Amino acid sequence: MAKRKVQPIDDGGLSLLGLHKGEAIRFKKSGDAARWTLGKIHSAEKDGSITIHDENGAARSLRPERIEIQRVSIRGRTIWQNLAELLATAQQLTLFAPPNQTRR
Repeated sequence: MAKRKVQPIDDGGLSLLGLHKGEAIRFKKSGDAARWTLGKIHSAEKDGSITIHDENGAARSLRPERIEIQRVSIRGRTIWQNLAELLATAQQLTLFAPPNQTRR
């Protein structure tokens, strides 16, 4: 029996950011400062923007500062966090210890 080669899933660079395709997000449209619109993450672009799809299926690319992502807090409650702040925190944590070394 021949083995199949497993092709890696191309997530558009999301795994490097700690994100997953299809994650729930919310954003504000440029002209509407008061209303949040729900959507899902699709991919990360080379210019640093995130491609998302809104509830109607329309695609748009937004800067991380304009997106909030749903996360679970320390106490187990679902909260919305700004994506730019979340990414900055994750990148800062890598400064303290290399990922392949353990502290002794």
